Amino acid sequence: MNAQEIFLSQNLKFLRKRKKKTQEQLAEHLGMSRDKLKAIETGKTINPTLDDLIRFSRYFKMAADTLLTVSLSKLGELKIRELENGSDVYQTGSKLRVLAITTGPEDRENVEYVSLKAKAGYRAGFSDPEYLASLPKFNVPNLPSGSFRMFPTVGDSMLPIPEGSEILARYVQDWRGIKAGTLCVVILSSEQDLVFKQVTMLGPQVLLTSLNKLYQEYTVELSEVIEIWEYYAFFSRDVPEAVSDLGQVIREIRMLGEKVEAKGF
Repeated sequence: MNAQEIFLSQNLKFLRKRKKKTQEQLAEHLGMSRDKLKAIETGKTINPTLDDLIRFSRYFKMAADTLLTVSLSKLGELKIRELENGSDVYQTGSKLRVLAITTGPEDRENVEYVSLKAKAGYRAGFSDPEYLASLPKFNVPNLPSGSFRMFPTVGDSMLPIPEGSEILARYVQDWRGIKAGTLCVVILSSEQDLVFKQVTMLGPQVLLTSLNKLYQEYTVELSEVIEIWEYYAFFSRDVPEAVSDLGQVIREIRMLGEKVEAKGF
């Protein structure tokens, strides 16, 4: 990509003025020096750090791809407002990237298995063909169209789906089509790596809800989401059991006891 195709400096200045912020005010909010921000805005810093790009993306609620490659000042006001309200095509996943896959005999697409051991490296290697080639692979008959991958679960936040189940999920290219409360494996850029939750899209944020109501729902910024895989099936050696009222009470008492113990009472 040549220099004429990079619009970060112009876009930062354009968006800052839309928010009626001075360089000093924006720099303070982003946790960087005014001199550093000024250098990026004026194009003196050609290659800002990844951390800086993430800061800009989260603050302006636009994907780094958009900030780098789209001349925002040339877009109409309606389109700018749509982007600022979370309809960025890069953030919705429709133009996020081409999914890396592996194929077996007769060019049939494999289902890669991300084990617990491999889970920690998935965030960095999800688009690396060599990393994917190192994962166990298998085929599942009669799958519908699409790309599938299997992920491990940890903990009891998704009961009655048993702890330690393996989740078979289909890759979601356009996140705008996700219906509220859809079960998904979500790959995050944060330390959580991946979570298995009910997903509801809320503009620039994603609401993540556990099936186990003892766990509180929470939101993450859309810019933190790397991939979304919609639940298709699960595999487990344990048979799911409905949690009885007594079982629910016991779990609540156990969690209360853990909270009291953690506070040192």
